Amino acid sequence: MAVPKKRSSMSKKPRLTKPKRSISAPRMNRRLSSKRFRLLRTIRRKLEKGIIHIQASSNNTIIAVSDFEGQVVSWDSAGTSRFKGPKKPTPYAAQTATRNAIFMLVKQGMKEAAIKINGLGPGRAAALKSVVHSGIKLSFIRDVTPTPHNGCRPPKRRRV
Repeated sequence: MAVPKKRSSMSKKPRLTKPKRSISAPRMNRRLSSKRFRLLRTIRRKLEKGIIHIQASSNNTIIAVSDFEGQVVSWDSAGTSRFKGPKKPTPYAAQTATRNAIFMLVKQGMKEAAIKINGLGPGRAAALKSVVHSGIKLSFIRDVTPTPHNGCRPPKRRRV
């Protein structure tokens, strides 16, 4: 009986596998050196807790991250994330802006945050979902949208 020859391990071609990507904002590795993604003020200590302010209007979504003293550390909006015109108020634009605003802080070690949401825009839920998926533990979510308790008196009726 003929015994089949064993192939040596050297003759096998190496498999090319894709490296595993960590969860981060899109194309962040290339952008990290740019001025836009540096923090607004230098932080000597690590910011472990903060407040994420989400302002969702019908035209734009603005995200600001501050410490508990109220000093803004990082911010971004759908407009500065290169969304212009009718693409600016979309949920995807709000999601991208939120990722960009909190990316560097998560890298530095931000672990816990409170969220204050203002406005009724279309990017409201997408921005909140993006914060939840970033891995930050949420202490509370508060809606600070001003609502009138009957509002101002309307103008008198027009007679034609």
